[in-house]
Amino acid sequence: MLEANDIIKLAKNTLRIESDALNNLQESIDTDFVNVVKEIANSNGRVVVTGIGKSAIVGQKIVATLNSTGTPSLFMHAADAIHGDLGMILKDDVVLCISNSGTSPEIKALVPFLKRSGNVLLGMTGDKASFLGTECNYLLNSHVELEACPNNLAPTTSTTAQMALGDALAVTLIEFKGFKSEDFAKYHPGGALGKKLYLKLSDIADHNAKPTVNVEDSLEDCIVKITEGRMGIVVVESENKIVGLITDGDLRRMLSSSLNIKDLKASDVMTADPMLVDQNQLAMEGVDFIKDNRVNHIILHSNKELKGIVHIQDLVREGLL
Repeated sequence: MLEANDIIKLAKNTLRIESDALNNLQESIDTDFVNVVKEIANSNGRVVVTGIGKSAIVGQKIVATLNSTGTPSLFMHAADAIHGDLGMILKDDVVLCISNSGTSPEIKALVPFLKRSGNVLLGMTGDKASFLGTECNYLLNSHVELEACPNNLAPTTSTTAQMALGDALAVTLIEFKGFKSEDFAKYHPGGALGKKLYLKLSDIADHNAKPTVNVEDSLEDCIVKITEGRMGIVVVESENKIVGLITDGDLRRMLSSSLNIKDLKASDVMTADPMLVDQNQLAMEGVDFIKDNRVNHIILHSNKELKGIVHIQDLVREGLL
């Protein structure tokens, strides 16, 4: 039975082997890699990724990464390809075939059909001299010296190398095609990532009250509006334009220092010309606004007309803060 120190040693050794392999993988980035990037970027079709076994699983991840970063892709299992799925490949598609050995029976059966169809064949293999390595148009060399498996058999380091090469390809394509954060947002509308890239402050404010008073309204009116709005603030307007802001803290400080409150108006208590944020700003920009200015509220406007209010707790509930 392994002792604790043995377990730690094996885990660290696995990471060391794979880390060394990734460092060595940098030497395999050559003109073929450049040609692969150009073929994909200039293609009018999709990237069809195929493989068998663990390479197939890596291929599915590469497809997911390419799709989410603006390169239309799909996965075709090599075993299914030779039993009918070849029909999913269109004439303008580029095919990326992944096989560590480059000699899997399914790959050897598939490659001739791919070449016959006239599609550009990109290979990712750990053996340049293999069937796939010599038959592909361009090669992504994923060679590793050693699997992390103690028996040097289970795909471990090799699949890590394939995954890393796929990431290098996707990242390079992002830059090559000028794929921006706003483009990224289109493909990630859901979840925490989507909120960071897509959610606007106005989307959050839609669910909140917008308590307002006129600049000439009484202090009593201000207190009523703050209470009804349950936002802890009231926006002061003049001719439908924002001119000030009153918080419940402002009221408490005023009540503790003034004996004559009956004649006070909103203009006597408000903070004039409060900081405003455009209603179309992203929610993540609102997070920065709150942190930078140490406030609890964001007043949204368009041409100084009130469009909504966002409270710091709204951003907490959205998982942004």
